[in-house]
Amino acid sequence: MKNVRAFMFLGLALILGGCTSQPAKQIKDGVTIADGSVSGSFDESTGITTFKGIPFAAPPVGDLRWKAPQPVEPWEGVKECTEFSASAMQATPVPFMMWTQEYIAPKEPLSEDCLYLNVWTPAKDATEKRPVFVYIYGGGFSSGSGAVPIYDGEEMAKKGLVFITINYRVGTFGFLAHPELTAESPNHASGNYGLLDQVEALKWVNKNIAAFGGDPDNVTIGGQSAGAFSVNYLVASPLTKGLIHRAIAESGGAVLSSNALARGGDLNFGEEAGVKFAEELGVSSIEELRAKSAEEILAGGGFRNPIVDGYFLPKSVGEIFANGEQNDIPVIIGWNEDEGFGGAPVPADQFKERVKTMFGDKADAFLAEFPLNTDEEAFAIQNDLGALQTFGIQSYKWMLLQNEKATSKVFMYRFERDVPYAEGMTDFGAFHTSEVPYAYNNLKMSPRPWTEEDYKLADLMSDYWVNFATAGDPNAEGLPAWEAATPDNLKAMHFNLTSECGDLPSVKLLKFLDDLYSN
Repeated sequence: MKNVRAFMFLGLALILGGCTSQPAKQIKDGVTIADGSVSGSFDESTGITTFKGIPFAAPPVGDLRWKAPQPVEPWEGVKECTEFSASAMQATPVPFMMWTQEYIAPKEPLSEDCLYLNVWTPAKDATEKRPVFVYIYGGGFSSGSGAVPIYDGEEMAKKGLVFITINYRVGTFGFLAHPELTAESPNHASGNYGLLDQVEALKWVNKNIAAFGGDPDNVTIGGQSAGAFSVNYLVASPLTKGLIHRAIAESGGAVLSSNALARGGDLNFGEEAGVKFAEELGVSSIEELRAKSAEEILAGGGFRNPIVDGYFLPKSVGEIFANGEQNDIPVIIGWNEDEGFGGAPVPADQFKERVKTMFGDKADAFLAEFPLNTDEEAFAIQNDLGALQTFGIQSYKWMLLQNEKATSKVFMYRFERDVPYAEGMTDFGAFHTSEVPYAYNNLKMSPRPWTEEDYKLADLMSDYWVNFATAGDPNAEGLPAWEAATPDNLKAMHFNLTSECGDLPSVKLLKFLDDLYSN
């Protein structure tokens, strides 16, 4: 009878499972992923565990230079991941114009061995299924890093997200195309290695993020500038199907060829640029190029833009969206009031002459729509053009195409806060990138003279971003209502010391630019 009771008890224990099992392993004590075990650092005061420098692909060096990212070599033991990896190979980052140190990559280390990512998680164990946010840096596809201070993920993790920053190859290391590279590729494509790095990081997330308490079925990608262009490319690419579920693009997009980062050309164009690059370095083969040092390649300049390679991008982004072939996911898209591009404004008479060069046979139509009777009018329109020609028009066209060919909502914004500046600094207004420390609640990373109103704006904006990453809608009780944008409801959230949803700004100019670039 004693043995029967013991057997019955054992059977009951097996059925109930969790009632007699050990507690789930705490993430702060380390995580086991597909390639090995990693340890991070746990902050008792915040409850956030941080892992820095986790490899998601093999180092793209030697024979792997200019190849699609390859699998990581599994490791034994526990890899300590408490320090950022090297940033991608690039010119030494130095502050310039409005971009002070907290907006740019650390000066060192820089290396081709850069394919690592960083994770901030609030989860205690792997059962929590938190929303996941993957941030992609800007830098014109020629610079940037997942270690930029204003991209720090702690504050967003404190608000409930598993937050990730990634590195990807930039410049010639990330975007060289060449006939030999195309021939050796199993995908019959070359170039776009930096974008393929981003896809590989997303595959890593899909495979591993559950171990950090994240939900692989609830992944938002976000980025600013070249990171926003990247987001648009990733939303368009067939390689990301099932890997992404929402997207945020801050100041960038590639649905129109109105900017160099959006009109890299086709594979033949890229290959011709690659052959020219090799010739200028005095070599005639990829083998010889791979034998060059990273410093020699960097000094050679070269090509740094995405192309329609037939693999990552089978067609242009605009064609993919026009055909409704993109990932049909909710998006937040927008731009800043004073992006800071377009050069110094000139008086009305001089600008009228520029208009003829800028718009050709559309110049008369422009001047009829936007009369330049005073210098003040000319200065204002030039500031608008500086923000819209590269960034605003991409957001506007993305919104139109998504409403026409997809079902998911589009939420638009314009960031309008004139960012505080310290004594001796220049007032650049709501400049390019200035929204990032607000959107990710990272004003603490910058020494600017922030006000209480700035901290409230950062809290509000980051709440919207977290809500969107959680459920595909930025709205929540207690926040100003943010309407989705459609061609019949041209609305945008205006982020300023007082934030509210109102009419999309500069609609007349956006419609003019859409007609210009679409035709």
